[in-house]
Amino acid sequence: MKRLLYVCLDGLGDDPIPELGGQTPLEAAETPFLDALAQQGRTGTVVTVGPGIAPESDIAVFAILGYDPRDEHPGRGVVEAVGSGMEFRDGDLAYRVNFATGDWPRILDRRVGRDLPSEEASALASEVNRNLKLPGASFDLKATVEHRGVLVIRDDEGSLSSEVTNTDPAYRKEGSLGVALETFESEVVRSEALEDTDRAHRSADLTNAFVEGAAKILEASDVNRERRRGGKLPANLILTRDGGDHLPHLQKIRERFGLAWGCFVEMPVERGIAVILGMVPVDAPRLEVDTSALTAEEQYARWAHIAAEALEGFDALYVHIKGPDIPAHDGRAEDKRDVISAIDRAFFGEVLPLLDTKATIVAVTADHSTSCVRKAHTADPVPLLVSAGGVRPDGSTGFGERACLNGSIGELPGTGILPRLTALLRS
Repeated sequence: MKRLLYVCLDGLGDDPIPELGGQTPLEAAETPFLDALAQQGRTGTVVTVGPGIAPESDIAVFAILGYDPRDEHPGRGVVEAVGSGMEFRDGDLAYRVNFATGDWPRILDRRVGRDLPSEEASALASEVNRNLKLPGASFDLKATVEHRGVLVIRDDEGSLSSEVTNTDPAYRKEGSLGVALETFESEVVRSEALEDTDRAHRSADLTNAFVEGAAKILEASDVNRERRRGGKLPANLILTRDGGDHLPHLQKIRERFGLAWGCFVEMPVERGIAVILGMVPVDAPRLEVDTSALTAEEQYARWAHIAAEALEGFDALYVHIKGPDIPAHDGRAEDKRDVISAIDRAFFGEVLPLLDTKATIVAVTADHSTSCVRKAHTADPVPLLVSAGGVRPDGSTGFGERACLNGSIGELPGTGILPRLTALLRS
């Protein structure tokens, strides 16, 4: 049977940018390798989670891996807790958190200027773990990568509920879905119960006590004193979102699609998805704020060689590349264009010669669009290409948002991609 290299470029889609001559960053980027794949294969578009939904990455990745997040997603907090190796039991409450900068209750920067090293974040988390007490409950705060972290709260006498609102105003909780908002008030939101139960009210109260107490400890931290002294933003807030209160019991991806999967792991959310779905994690070394001698392009080239080698041990390998999403959130369209060009040149330009393209199908899509104009995830469809491995060309001219609208694949739901790819692998 053929093998599958399945690549997701995080936040790839975008709006036309006046400064780029009315093109999107993808359309303006130099992408000879992606364009060649599109010309040699078939293209289409994908609505990853559903019409009108601007998804967070975790629910979109569930969808493009063939799992409906409305029914099968446990909440991002649980996924990241599992991916971070934290202890979690049913009835605990797990959140994805951001270290942020604020002047209570105002939020000045949700990501601490994107220059919080993981070492400093870990030191801050340790201070909160040592010094904050919650009434009748315990917690574990873990810094993961840069400004990102995970919080698990445990009630001493009972179970907690994830039916509570986020304190991070940039995301709304809709059932188990985390939905990104294009516009929001930059203030810490008080957590409220979404159902009238003792568990939900208790969970909201503990969440608010944590967020308020952590802010006082972080404001007085020596780490933040040094950051201010160096002209950097302090990490003096913690924002919670997308709580979950139980471990999922899902059909493993090999049982669902009959393939042995590896999963490139850069972030805890990807490791969590890999563990939950029964994929084998493949560690991907990543660039760390202010600590890496590698350029992004060198990193992508290293990943290409790791991916090509790893694919030899699986039927399919899922690779998630965060790069395009980051500058889009900051409105840096030219930087997003350049990141996409670097990925094309250093990742695809390196990995494709290492593959037996007659026996390997290459599929490339995105988890969501991230607009440089709106500085947020959007509900817009994302491009999809399926190439190599004997896929017959459909006359596609290149890989871009508008070019893929005319492809023969048409528009698919996110959950519709893998059944189609699996059928191609067996053809």
